Amino acid sequence: MAMFDPIVQTVVTHLDELGIDYEVIDCDPDLADTADFCAHYGYPPEKAANTIVVASRKPAGVHAACVVLATTRLDVNHKVRELLGVKKLSFAPAETTKELTGMLIGGVTPFALPETMPLFVDTRTMDLDWAIFGAGSRSAKIKTSPEVFTRLRQAQIVEGLALET
Repeated sequence: MAMFDPIVQTVVTHLDELGIDYEVIDCDPDLADTADFCAHYGYPPEKAANTIVVASRKPAGVHAACVVLATTRLDVNHKVRELLGVKKLSFAPAETTKELTGMLIGGVTPFALPETMPLFVDTRTMDLDWAIFGAGSRSAKIKTSPEVFTRLRQAQIVEGLALET
């Protein structure tokens, strides 16, 4: 059960401290990627959100986490680059994501991130009554209200963070 995973436990503790209602959903780690998870477990992709870590190349060392709906794509080359004030930006490699967050791609969560890491959330995410997010591990997901982002100090709700696919 995913609750025994130390990363998931840290995420659950963080959500408990925020006083938000949530559900932990166990999943097969081989089905953790959003499209596979939604198809196998019967969740609509328009209710799933991806947390993507980005890393600058010029200057190096600037990072952020971005939350966008699975049915959209992150505007990394324009909006996120502008928000971070960097010249070159890309998706963080899996190794960098793990180093910065302690999480693997397919399980990255916007909850319990380092407080110094900026967290940008696309406004479309906030329109949902609930959404599926990573739980910090490929063996679980979190179902909760996007209202949680109003309780996270480093979260910034951003219009146009994502583009329609």
